[in-house]
Amino acid sequence: MTNQLELAAGLKGEQVAARVTPDDAQRDEWFVVKVTHFDRETKEFEVFDVEPGDDEDGGSQRTYKLPMSRIIPFPKRNDPSNAPDYPTEKCVLAVYPGTTALYKATVVNPHRKRKNDAYLLEFDDDEEYHSTPQRTVPFHKVVPLPEVLQVMKSMSTYRLWKLLAGIRI
Repeated sequence: MTNQLELAAGLKGEQVAARVTPDDAQRDEWFVVKVTHFDRETKEFEVFDVEPGDDEDGGSQRTYKLPMSRIIPFPKRNDPSNAPDYPTEKCVLAVYPGTTALYKATVVNPHRKRKNDAYLLEFDDDEEYHSTPQRTVPFHKVVPLPEVLQVMKSMSTYRLWKLLAGIRI
């Protein structure tokens, strides 16, 4: 547990994927946020939305206190060798191009040509001219779908955090 807390504390200043909706929400909303602090006692992250709010929010930066279970570290941008090669038809969570919101997407291309290439994805509910467009998303803006994390309970939390944080295990 100590190592997991150290990894969480090491995310200060990093952008991560965060579920910002409450557990009882009808729909999950995931955004890119920046970690400002990790409280080891409460095991909560203090984060802020990297995109300022709209006019409804007064244009201010939204801040959140979130438990570890609602944070997924992105693969390290400077170490593409640790980014997974997801198989074709694998469901992932990815930043929709031009936004800071993450949505469920399906992998179209099973292997990236180079480790620093983007993934080719089809986002759920994304339609243009009655077909689903294929969009490229940088490897460092794609994470496993959260349900997959629950299935990985056989893997220790420490190993999982190291894997997601891009640390060789």
